[in-house]
Amino acid sequence: MSTPKQKVGGGMTVREAGQKGGETVKKKYGPEFYEMIGRKGGEATKLAHGHEFYEQIGKKGGKKGGEATRDRYGPQFYEQIGQKGGQKVKALIEEGKKAAAAAAEREAENKKAS
Repeated sequence: MSTPKQKVGGGMTVREAGQKGGETVKKKYGPEFYEMIGRKGGEATKLAHGHEFYEQIGKKGGKKGGEATRDRYGPQFYEQIGQKGGQKVKALIEEGKKAAAAAAEREAENKKAS
């Protein structure tokens, strides 16, 4: 059974009423209230379902997100980001080599000066 979109008589929609109620609670209790009830809900879920529950939903979410990205962007997307990542790693390695060489050169100069 679905919730009607509008009250009888043309008043505000259920969504608008929910938003208005949420704003009222937010003004009355502040953000700490939401933190507190969220924490209580998380603790209750943890007690009821245990650690494995969070592992399962995490795996499902990751899989769904990966599939959605794959469907949205296709295989070329992964090729592009892989190449960008590889180029970034290559550049970082080169910077590291240059920095190490410069440090060794400075050390050698410091030894000569001593």
